[in-house]
Amino acid sequence: MQPIIIVLIILVVLVFIALIKTIQVIPQASAAIVERFGRYTRTLNAGLNIVVPFIDTIRNRIDLREQVVPFPPQPVITQDNLVVNIDTVIYYQVTDARAATYEVASYIQAIEQLTVTTLRNIIGGMDLERTLTSREEINAALRGVLDEATGKWGIRVNRVELKAIEPPTSIQDSMEKQMRADRDKRAAILQAEGVRQSEILRAEGEKQSQILRAEGEAKAAALRAEGEAQAVRTVFEAIHAGDPDQKLLSYQYLQMLPKIAEGDANKLWIVPSEIGDALKGLSGAVGNFGSMGANGTSGGTVPAQERREKPSID
Repeated sequence: MQPIIIVLIILVVLVFIALIKTIQVIPQASAAIVERFGRYTRTLNAGLNIVVPFIDTIRNRIDLREQVVPFPPQPVITQDNLVVNIDTVIYYQVTDARAATYEVASYIQAIEQLTVTTLRNIIGGMDLERTLTSREEINAALRGVLDEATGKWGIRVNRVELKAIEPPTSIQDSMEKQMRADRDKRAAILQAEGVRQSEILRAEGEKQSQILRAEGEAKAAALRAEGEAQAVRTVFEAIHAGDPDQKLLSYQYLQMLPKIAEGDANKLWIVPSEIGDALKGLSGAVGNFGSMGANGTSGGTVPAQERREKPSID
């Protein structure tokens, strides 16, 4: 009985192992390559799969998600014979698990070597300045070559990015000096432009101020002249309304003479010819007033004819 029990136990263990090998669970976004007696049979997709135990074997499990692979810096010679170190990052995705397994031995290594050789070909046709400023162009060219070459491997290259482009130390120092000189030049130009603009604005302000001041002075002079004209007109109308005689006009004329001579700057002033007539009229008026006081009469001087006709008293 004991050998039979041992045999049963062995059978149960074999059946359990066979069940485990029969049921294969593939995770989501993954695939498995199944071989039967060393020959490709089928590809297992995500989920529960049944295989023949001890006949079918799982050759490879492949992740179908997008992968990111950074490559170490690679020395590349530019067209002007300068060595630059370039870091690259590849974003790829396996689209065909069978081709990725059987078409290439190691697709990661193959992509790395293809990236390095393609990058050297592209950078070799550019000088340093163009290499530093043409990342998008390099990325597009590199991606086109990789996508075309890796298509038969069941690989799709989604993106290629250049992480860093490092020129030699001496070139970096020269570039920094040039950039510093360019920044100083731009700063000096901007400062000069600012000073120029400030001077222009100041001149425009002064010009506008002078124009406004001149306009104000012109308006003030016009208003002042208009006021003086109105005053003269008013005085003239008042004088004519009062009907003044020659004596009053002569007296007013004499009163205005001191005002004409006022001021420290008046070193020389001209007496009009009409002042003689005014003085004559005023002296005549004063003489008549004296004669009236001496004769005790209210009238003027006695006419010469009356004096002749009046008999004299001996």
